[in-house]
Amino acid sequence: MADNARAKRLADLIREVVAQKLQRGIKDPRLGTHITITDTRVTGDLREATVFYTVYGDEEDRKAAAAGLESAKGILRSEVGRAAGVKFTPTLAFVADALPDNARTIEDLLDKARASDEKVRETATGASYAGEADPYKKPESTDETDDSTE
Repeated sequence: MADNARAKRLADLIREVVAQKLQRGIKDPRLGTHITITDTRVTGDLREATVFYTVYGDEEDRKAAAAGLESAKGILRSEVGRAAGVKFTPTLAFVADALPDNARTIEDLLDKARASDEKVRETATGASYAGEADPYKKPESTDETDDSTE
C-alpha cells in the first residue's frame, strides 16, 4: 500500500493532466471550456482515481459533459499513464461535484434568514416596551424611625 503523500501527489498530477487534456487535446464538442476539474482522489493502493468536475450550464450541458467524459475516459487514462510513469495507471471515474449545488442551497438559506431578520427589524422600529420604563420591582422605602434606639 502506498503512503498518503504519494497518493496525494498522484491525485494532483491526475487533476492537472486531465484538466490540460480537456482544455487542449480533446476535440469532443460536449467537452467545451465549461468543464472545471475541482478535485481528484486516489485510493490507497493507487488503483482507482475519482475525478470530481463541475459544469457551467444547465442540466442538458451537464448530461452532455458526463457522456463526453465517459467516452474520453480511455484517452485521458492513457495521458495520465504517460505523465505519471507508475507501474499501473489508475482507472478513472468521473463524478459530478455537488459543491456548487450545496453552496447554492446555503446561499438560499442565508437569503431567507436575511429577509426574516429584516422583517423583525422593521417590526421593532418605532416599537415601545411593554410595561413601565423600569420593569424591576424595588422595595418600598420606609421613612419610619426605629423606636428601639431611644
